[in-house]
Amino acid sequence: MIPGFTDHPSGPLAYSIGGEGPPLLLLHGFPQTRAMWAHIAPVLAQTHTVICPDLPGYGASNKPQDLAAYSFRAMAHEMLALMDSLGHATFDVVGHDRGARVAHRLTLDAPDRVTTLTLMDIIPTHTLLSDLRWPVANSYYHWFFLAQPAPFPDRMIAADPDRYFQSCLLGWGGAQLDAFDADQLAHYRAAWRDPETIRGMCNDYRATLAHDIADDAADYEAQIPCPTLVLFGASGAMAEHYDVAATWAAKCRHMQAQAIPGGHFFPDTNASDTIAALRRFRADARA
Repeated sequence: MIPGFTDHPSGPLAYSIGGEGPPLLLLHGFPQTRAMWAHIAPVLAQTHTVICPDLPGYGASNKPQDLAAYSFRAMAHEMLALMDSLGHATFDVVGHDRGARVAHRLTLDAPDRVTTLTLMDIIPTHTLLSDLRWPVANSYYHWFFLAQPAPFPDRMIAADPDRYFQSCLLGWGGAQLDAFDADQLAHYRAAWRDPETIRGMCNDYRATLAHDIADDAADYEAQIPCPTLVLFGASGAMAEHYDVAATWAAKCRHMQAQAIPGGHFFPDTNASDTIAALRRFRADARA
């Protein structure tokens, strides 16, 4: 995969690209970077042109000051601008965690651009926040901790970012740290030790309460028109507390769903099963 940068009005967007064939956009989640696709992207690049950006606020991408720039709608617009700059009018999208929420919003706002959509280990944002149960709030407390006004969570995390963000990697499904690739962990640590990245990730969650919940409420009955694959960690927090497929069924016209062995971070810890599921879905979509 070849690294690159593209300049947007809000600043540079970092990405990696490789392969040939139909374009495929891979969007990482929290608290990661595009390095999460290190074992997945090269395999998919055997049949696709794979583009892996760092979301705004994450990794080597821009860290806007404006909170609105971290809404899923604004980040989706950045992804569309990236794909425009690379000459891709239509493309497949795969997103995990926060990246999946950006991918969902992108597909709703630009349905003519997305050929297939894969959502990894999320339920709809509006569903989670409007029907919040205490066991989910206990597992996903970080949504409300990170969303507190600056600089309260930013400074607390900066005191020991490795300890805080590794606690996130080890939650939501009980993974062990040695299940994560050492090189990928090194990329994550280098990113989250930057105070500006900490601010960016907190702003991502602040924007959910300030912007995203209203956007999703306005589109509550909107359906995803393209073929959609919902993947979730079999031992993750979402599968423990929800029928993940059922939360998406009314929001998708054409949906498949599958549990992948592992917790929330199954793309990191179980790349092989993740790749197999993505390949099967694309074969079905082509058929």
